[in-house]
Amino acid sequence: MRNFKNIWAIVFLLLAGILLYLTMRFENTYLWISFGMVFISILFFFVRFESRKVEPREIVLLAVLAAIAAVGRIPFASIPSVQPTTFVIMMAGFVFGAESGFIIGAVAALASNMILGQGPWTPWQMAAWGLVGLTAGLVRKTKFMNMKSGRVFFGIIWGYLFGLIMNVWGFLAVTQAESHITIKSFLIYFGGSILFDTFHSVSNVIFLLIFGDIWIKILSRFKRKYGLLE
Repeated sequence: MRNFKNIWAIVFLLLAGILLYLTMRFENTYLWISFGMVFISILFFFVRFESRKVEPREIVLLAVLAAIAAVGRIPFASIPSVQPTTFVIMMAGFVFGAESGFIIGAVAALASNMILGQGPWTPWQMAAWGLVGLTAGLVRKTKFMNMKSGRVFFGIIWGYLFGLIMNVWGFLAVTQAESHITIKSFLIYFGGSILFDTFHSVSNVIFLLIFGDIWIKILSRFKRKYGLLE
């Protein structure tokens, strides 16, 4: 069973990589590619729970958390890189697991961009925020992540990793000639976003320090009381 799930994980990552590549090659299809990423994310979720029946209330919970993460971007849209979306996705992955965290992150990016604006960047945001939830779920049982300082450090790191992923898309989008693709040119491009990535990291820290413990308590209580996503 474990090998079966690992095979599906590899297939999922390959499909996600193909979709991101297609986004670079055919920018006018970014919306359909975004929906494709959501589809394979949901497919991976169901494969993860193929051994038991998935409760409708579990799907509703994921949808609600994704909606909260998406709506959280809107009030902060005027402040570059400052939003609670990463925090919500991180908390969801930490409590409910890696697969759930990825789905919430991917759907939140797509849903929020329905209001803030779709573009070829959408699949990359879906992948980046999905990875936030995925990694939070993968390390949730470690001693490091069960300390407040560890979660804060995790939030800081992902503030910059998110920027790095988006910079890869931005750099490839504006660099047409292969001769322009160098480590130096990428470092210069990445350096231009350091300030905004720092804002992202700082906002993650603020949300984690103020709301982190209460969110974990509330989500964990829902998980235990209703037996959700065990």
